[in-house]
Amino acid sequence: MFKKSLATAALAIFAVFAVAPAANAVDYTPTSGGTASATPVAGATVAVSFPTNAFVGNEQVKINVVGSHAATLSVVAAPVTTSITKAATAGAVTVNVKLASNATGAYTVTATGLSSNRVGTAVLTLAAADAGASKGLASTGFNAPVLVIWGAAGLLVLGGALIAVRISVRRQHAAA
Repeated sequence: MFKKSLATAALAIFAVFAVAPAANAVDYTPTSGGTASATPVAGATVAVSFPTNAFVGNEQVKINVVGSHAATLSVVAAPVTTSITKAATAGAVTVNVKLASNATGAYTVTATGLSSNRVGTAVLTLAAADAGASKGLASTGFNAPVLVIWGAAGLLVLGGALIAVRISVRRQHAAA
């Protein structure tokens, strides 16, 4: 019985660590961060720039904007997800992002080099509409003290251990 448990544990450990060499074999390209020209405001246009050498020479770069409302990239307008392809100049790309007048939350600007597969990201975070109010945002969810959370987790672990001991004792009595 103990040999089966030991073999199962060894197989589980092997399965977890056997996948790591495959993940490490992939040639990951570094991610470069983009910068916004100004603080994003709903209804305004913000220039997002990716630095020189973020991409290869004059390669084509596909730029996506994902957000909660429509955004306009340079000239193209589409709701929620917007894409445009531009040529990088000396590896640098700049795109103008016009946010909708009802824009809220965060917009992620992702630039991907079509030949080099290099990726650059920038996040445009808009302030909440009532951020200037004295009360701020409403609290949602349950604010439990950390001690209660750790106590509950400890009780779950203790319950699992109790079940394991009961099963072990039952098997010993059955074998005797």
